[in-house]
Amino acid sequence: MTLAPYACNPAQTRGRRFAETPAPTRTDFQRDRDRIVHSTAFRRLVYKTQVFLNHEGDLFRTRLTHSLEVAQLGRSIARSLSLNEDLVEAIALAHDVGHTPFGHAGQDALNECMAAAGGFEHNLQSLRVLDHLEERYPEFDGLNLCFETREGILKHCSRANAALLESDEPAFADGNGGVGQRFLNRTQPSLEAQLCNLADEIAYNAHDIDDGVRSGLISLEQLQAVPLFEGFRQQALASHARLAEPAQSRRLLYESIRLMLSAQVYDVIAATQSAIDAARPQSVIEARAMASLVTFSLDMREHSQPLKAFLVRELYRHPQVMHNMARAQQVVRELFAAYCSAPQEMQAGFVARSAVLNASNPRDTPSLRIVADYISGMTDRFAAREHERLTGQRLLD
Repeated sequence: MTLAPYACNPAQTRGRRFAETPAPTRTDFQRDRDRIVHSTAFRRLVYKTQVFLNHEGDLFRTRLTHSLEVAQLGRSIARSLSLNEDLVEAIALAHDVGHTPFGHAGQDALNECMAAAGGFEHNLQSLRVLDHLEERYPEFDGLNLCFETREGILKHCSRANAALLESDEPAFADGNGGVGQRFLNRTQPSLEAQLCNLADEIAYNAHDIDDGVRSGLISLEQLQAVPLFEGFRQQALASHARLAEPAQSRRLLYESIRLMLSAQVYDVIAATQSAIDAARPQSVIEARAMASLVTFSLDMREHSQPLKAFLVRELYRHPQVMHNMARAQQVVRELFAAYCSAPQEMQAGFVARSAVLNASNPRDTPSLRIVADYISGMTDRFAAREHERLTGQRLLD
């Protein structure tokens, strides 16, 4: 496939933190994707919450299946826009590796626990996992991914954290800054990174409808009040009359979601191509200096907002979900307190790192970060088991 001039070309990557000999049969972005797939952090995503806790059902999305869906959508859109599919896939597969157990509830609880030590944010943690915490290679910590992959993973970052990141970045051959620089000079990431951000949104809106109906917490009847979804439900019924039968409700849901996904993908392709044609970037550097080019049309963006509001109101804040998330947050808070009081209860490698850092820092801040590293790397079920072992309480059945 021929890449557009504004697409990231692996032959022109800004490089890795540590120099390596190129692979003979793979581009640098393909190599990044393969390293991510084989990483421990990626495998753990299969037992990490998306919306529903892992033990609540075998067919609900997890962080792993969500990441695969983002990668599929991202590659499809990238192909139509002549962007780099391999880079999009690498970013999509890695974008959630820093997530805590129990989804956003776990992140919020861990952020509260870490308030005195800089807080906790899963985007930053994803980069920390891939730069430092994975231990697979003899020459360096982390996976030593390309700049472009790392940049795409870092979706959000405060100016303060960006400055800290820059202080730890290597000197790149082109003389430009590292992954935190764009947050300091207010420029954009690559178009591939922008695309992953939008594919993430498309994926979770669609699969949260599916999981919400499957769980029984929301219904097809409730969704009829959401204009975006209802339009595609009516389209599905017009094309397949038998889907109106009660026994076909599951097929009706799937067909409505499929039509919605397709429409959103085609909308992004058309709106983005129009924005690119108007801006006419001739290089990756030019594209970075422009306003974000990967976008929904205004009409699709406006129609998507009521759907997002519906999911927040009826699913994410459903009393059953809130009850389980409150218990999950209690698990995280009490695990954090337990490991801070007795760091020897962590696995040996984390105990050793905490002891070394504490010896040189009496304020103990580094050991708090290590406790956060340990907890954030847990799967839902491991965190629940550890909590029961340390406290004697069984909060999550």
